[in-house]
Amino acid sequence: MEIVQIPGDTYTLGFIGAGKMAESIAGGAVRSGVLPPSRIRTSHNNPARRAAFDSLGVTLLSSNDDVVRESNVVVFSVKPQLVKDVVLKLNPLLTKNKLLVSVAAGVKLKDLQEWAGNDRFIRVMPNTPAGVGEAASVMSLGGAATEEDGNLIAKLFGSIGKIWKADEKYFDAITGLSGSGPAYIYLAIEALADGGVAAGLPRDLSLSLASQTVLGAASMVTRAGKHPGQLKDDVTSPGGTTIAGIHELEKGGFRGTLMNAVVAAAKRSRELS
Repeated sequence: MEIVQIPGDTYTLGFIGAGKMAESIAGGAVRSGVLPPSRIRTSHNNPARRAAFDSLGVTLLSSNDDVVRESNVVVFSVKPQLVKDVVLKLNPLLTKNKLLVSVAAGVKLKDLQEWAGNDRFIRVMPNTPAGVGEAASVMSLGGAATEEDGNLIAKLFGSIGKIWKADEKYFDAITGLSGSGPAYIYLAIEALADGGVAAGLPRDLSLSLASQTVLGAASMVTRAGKHPGQLKDDVTSPGGTTIAGIHELEKGGFRGTLMNAVVAAAKRSRELS
């Protein structure tokens, strides 16, 4: 069967599962102008979830079946343990003229394609900063997904942050780094703030300085075009305050601990998937 190209300027987007990630994607698409809310639809029985999408102007339908029928692009954003049952139930409606997308962590393309009876699938791994438009997302194309399909999804997920394309074999490592990584940074921000309090700062000021410092440092890495090691050297004067602090971090195995955290999370991702 010939693949019908999805019309990029008129396609309709449906979410199966109306949780926080779906809300982030829909909200980013609307705010960025990638899609008007009239071309987005979902279904949910929970009043709070319906209210969240209603506030965006999204079309609320009575069932998942209706969402699939009325959508060119269908995003499965349900919990990983529910994906199989949901996809199997919708299988008769998942025709090859629809582009299917999954954001369920740990669920592989080969399984998604088998359950759907449709290889036109794209797997995307976003992370929770999608909620503030700063997601780090990675996508992998299934067997029948076209380059144009990939471009369409890259534009959609580009509305909630940055997106890269990679082979699916890297997804467990991606989970360990960008999927779990925000939690590592939250711990680091909390620890920096505690350090500021220990050094005499008021708690509110210390937390504000810690979070802005992490944000600024990350922006320098992405925008300055320098290796993080060089940026570190730029603020490390001989015999100064920064090298004294770095010396303590090195004695505590800071870099090795972070590396081990990523590897441990990636290993656990492989076990769960």
